[in-house]
Amino acid sequence: MVAVPAHRRGLAALATRETHRVLKLWLQTIAAPVLASFLFIVVFGLSLGERIDSVDAIPYDAYIVPGLIAMAMVQAAYSNNASSVFQARFEHYINDVLAAPMRAWEVNLGLTIGGVVRALAIGAALMVASLLVTPVGIAQPLVLLAAVALLCVLFGSLGVVVGIYAESFDHHMAVNSIAILPLAFLGGVFYSVESLPSPWEELSHLNPIFYLVQAMRFGFLGSADVPVALSLGVTAALAVLVVAWSARLFATGRRLKA
Repeated sequence: MVAVPAHRRGLAALATRETHRVLKLWLQTIAAPVLASFLFIVVFGLSLGERIDSVDAIPYDAYIVPGLIAMAMVQAAYSNNASSVFQARFEHYINDVLAAPMRAWEVNLGLTIGGVVRALAIGAALMVASLLVTPVGIAQPLVLLAAVALLCVLFGSLGVVVGIYAESFDHHMAVNSIAILPLAFLGGVFYSVESLPSPWEELSHLNPIFYLVQAMRFGFLGSADVPVALSLGVTAALAVLVVAWSARLFATGRRLKA
């Protein structure tokens, strides 16, 4: 067992708690999202794949896999952290965490790790499951690694922010249902935005999740609708902004210290 430095034991304990929360309820937190996304691959990929020969010379059943994996990971990282932070506030457990000898960034990181673990577990499971029915591979592993890291940071931190501001479970669920999920579906998961007529193609470029989907697709398939540098750059810029927002909330204690 690796010894944890004394000044990092609080962070390790909080991260372990958040990870245990995910793994303890694995049927709900991991298995259910994997099954739902895998059904999308089977139903849309195999059924429409017979009618849509290919997209950008890529078989349709393989073309939709990166976007579906990204969509599942986005929802997992966000939902896990939003619900965890809101529950900690609602049950006043957050008061014990804030009273512990931990720095603000350690509390922020510890609460974020659960969503990261959940997103990575879902992404890995979906990748393995998709290999059973599609010829998808990993064309650019470094790009894929960067895209996954930015995804986890961006939406894990967004979940923490929303969990801090939410007044009820309905609030953080509404953000997922009204904003994140529609943007994911409209982000080119099932189609190439280059096939859309004007002005819908141009409007798609205003969708932040579009760039994340494109970065994931380039990592898996080596093809995307926009340059990969632009996709990673936009996603990284958004991640920096959201991380700074969450860090500011923990540094000031706003809405946390009641």
